[in-house]
Amino acid sequence: VAALCRALRRSEAEGDGPGWARTREEAEAALQELREVVRPLREPGYCEALRRKVERARKRRLRLQRRKLEARAAKEEAAARAAEREAKIDQWRAKCIQEVEEKNRERELKAAADSVLSEVRKKQADTKRMVDVLRGLEKLRKLRKEAAARKGVCPPPSADEAFETQVESLKTLLKTRTDLYEAEERALRVMLEGEQEEERKREMEKKQKKEREKLLQQKLEMNSKLFGDPAEFPLAHLLQPFRDYYLQAEHSVAALIQIRHEWDQYLVPADHPEGSCIPPGWVLPSLPTNDTWATAVR
Repeated sequence: VAALCRALRRSEAEGDGPGWARTREEAEAALQELREVVRPLREPGYCEALRRKVERARKRRLRLQRRKLEARAAKEEAAARAAEREAKIDQWRAKCIQEVEEKNRERELKAAADSVLSEVRKKQADTKRMVDVLRGLEKLRKLRKEAAARKGVCPPPSADEAFETQVESLKTLLKTRTDLYEAEERALRVMLEGEQEEERKREMEKKQKKEREKLLQQKLEMNSKLFGDPAEFPLAHLLQPFRDYYLQAEHSVAALIQIRHEWDQYLVPADHPEGSCIPPGWVLPSLPTNDTWATAVR
């Protein structure tokens, strides 16, 4: 339009009648087209409809941005849960590997002790067999000596003394070895019993540790249900005074005596029709029975 206006002025200044008329027709056509474009803006309600359209576009853009942020947050939360799950799996795997290694070491130690004990028992059996052989030799010499005496042949006393000396020397050696092997067997048995006692002690400690962890987890869950999640509700939260009130007996003897006195007023037998005995721990709240209650609890 501006260009057409400049062309009209230029044609008028130059005295170009046909050019001016042609330019004027083009300007009128452009003005008519512009009027057609602007005409809807003059209609009643058009601006309001345009405003609603812009508002819908803005809300749609905000909704897309919110969904994108929610998707990103959900993705980050899923990644955090996956990382936590992987960490727990790695911890469980490391614990299993450690338990397997401990069992393998204990098995190897027991196998080594059993092997040594087997060697000791083998040596004891060999010693016993040698003692039996020595007794058989003594019996055989006695029988041969009696047979020779019946035939009138008697060995010299020096031969008997040499035989007795040799036999006594062998008996002393075998006795020493027997005592040594018995002492070695007792030492191995004591060592095995000590290892078994240590194993029983370790198993007992593991069992007690699991029981303590279970009780601690139950206590944390109970406190979370009663007082809220500590990570979600810090110590400065408005529920902290209630927590201090319910736990005051753990920090004050006077409060403990007062609370116990108030409880003792309601002591009744277990079979009393109008009451019940004091529970041993916290009374946990029941689960929500409707959606409205559930939303309030959350």
